[in-house]
Amino acid sequence: MSLNTEQFTTANKATVDSLLAVANTALASAERIAALNLDTARAALEDTVSGVQTVMAAKDPQAALAAQSSLAQPAIEKAVAYSRTVYEITTQTQQELAKMVEAQFGGLQKSMAGMMEMAAKSAPAGSEGAITAVQSAIAAANSAFGNMNGIAKQFADAAQANIAAMTKQGR
Repeated sequence: MSLNTEQFTTANKATVDSLLAVANTALASAERIAALNLDTARAALEDTVSGVQTVMAAKDPQAALAAQSSLAQPAIEKAVAYSRTVYEITTQTQQELAKMVEAQFGGLQKSMAGMMEMAAKSAPAGSEGAITAVQSAIAAANSAFGNMNGIAKQFADAAQANIAAMTKQGR
């Protein structure tokens, strides 16, 4: 069982394509978060200037305190909205990366199954035990991947529930 040059080139191209897809996804996410951070910083600066002007325009200390306390609720709502947006960006990125990993793992599974089939056909007599051991290892890896996927989904669901709870508290 040997890989020819075409199979090797195809495998390398697929690996490079996968790495580029992961890098592009990560960079797009970082770009979205950077833009969000810049917009948030700009809005916070504008809100601070506006708030200071409102407090300074107050005619007496009670009016100043009332103006200052009226600024708290919008600030909390904006912080919750910021957190929600960061969560959404992160969740979308995680989902995209998970799809890529699943696709890669599925391709790897097919490739390994094909190689095991070829190995089984060309294996010398008496090597059935070794082939069975490798097949068991592949089955264990598949099971572990399934478990990791389940745990990742549970984590994402828990995080989403936490964001929903935080959003309700912020209102």
